[in-house]
Amino acid sequence: MSGHGSNSGSGHGGLGAYFVVFTALMVFTGLTLWAAYQHLGIWNTPVALGIATAKAVMVALIFMHLRSSPKLTVIVVSTSVVFLAFLILITLSDYLSRPWLPIYGK
Repeated sequence: MSGHGSNSGSGHGGLGAYFVVFTALMVFTGLTLWAAYQHLGIWNTPVALGIATAKAVMVALIFMHLRSSPKLTVIVVSTSVVFLAFLILITLSDYLSRPWLPIYGK
């Protein structure tokens, strides 16, 4: 009787892994709150995105069971992350090329 919710023999790390990741997510949430009130200058966005990325990776690996998924699932998720990075790069290249427009008034 091994249902979808049982942890025996599934290789997910058991209940302890969930509590560790939950605690880490709470710490990172506190770190996000702390960073929001700090004046980091140009580093505000990269710090916030770095913390968000770390939290997303933890959720994907543990709560979504990506760590113990078949290789095809890992390939699909990895491909989607690469595609997202490509789309962000294209958008960023357009955004960074705009300071020559007169509306930005240098």
